[in-house]
Amino acid sequence: MTIEPTEKLALWMSQPHFGFLEIAHVSGARHLVVELEHGTFDLSTLDQFLAFARALGFEPLCKVLAPTTEAIQQALDFGAHGVIIPHILGAEHAAEVTRGAKYPPVGVRSYAGGRAFDYARPDSSVFDRMNRERPCYAMIETAESLAEVEAIAALDTVDGLFPGPSDLALACGRGAYAFNDADRVDLRRIAAAARDAGKPWIMPAWTPAERAFAREEGADMLIVATQIMTLRAGISAMLNAAKAD
Repeated sequence: MTIEPTEKLALWMSQPHFGFLEIAHVSGARHLVVELEHGTFDLSTLDQFLAFARALGFEPLCKVLAPTTEAIQQALDFGAHGVIIPHILGAEHAAEVTRGAKYPPVGVRSYAGGRAFDYARPDSSVFDRMNRERPCYAMIETAESLAEVEAIAALDTVDGLFPGPSDLALACGRGAYAFNDADRVDLRRIAAAARDAGKPWIMPAWTPAERAFAREEGADMLIVATQIMTLRAGISAMLNAAKAD
């Protein structure tokens, strides 16, 4: 029996395992982040994987390989519902980089036919619609981006914010992310910047405490597990159950 989700709970996938995606779907998952920066997707596999994900009814967000127009365009052209852009510095850098996710006159994304346009030739109105419907999330994972997060959130080319808690803690000199008081201060600032700009934010929320925090702060989507986390948890549970027989 398929369990229909009541809120936006997402999985994080770094390896193109089609069976895992099917299992996630029949288990009730409908939201997906595809990790291209640290994942094992090549372009051919990504093309097939996004088509399959869309056919199942997912709206996959791609964390792109790098903060470049080429990396952003490839993900969107292959069928990503939206993009998450890593390694953003200050607001000036964010303004430059995120233009790659939007067609002119808002941005600099170039036109390529195919899946993104249902294999048809678009009229002019389609480009405005794509700019509205294909969200661009700025990752806040550097000290520079946190310092100017309010200005980043206000950019016309930024549709939402996505904190990178582990890299942000490292960048701020705190070492490993621990969801401690200092980490929560940073996350609250990111959430407030998104709210003040009238835009959504997404929270990587691996624990009950993080999920409660994300809900209190009005996160639009919670990423609740990575592909590796679910595999390890399942294998560990099976082995522990067998030992207890």
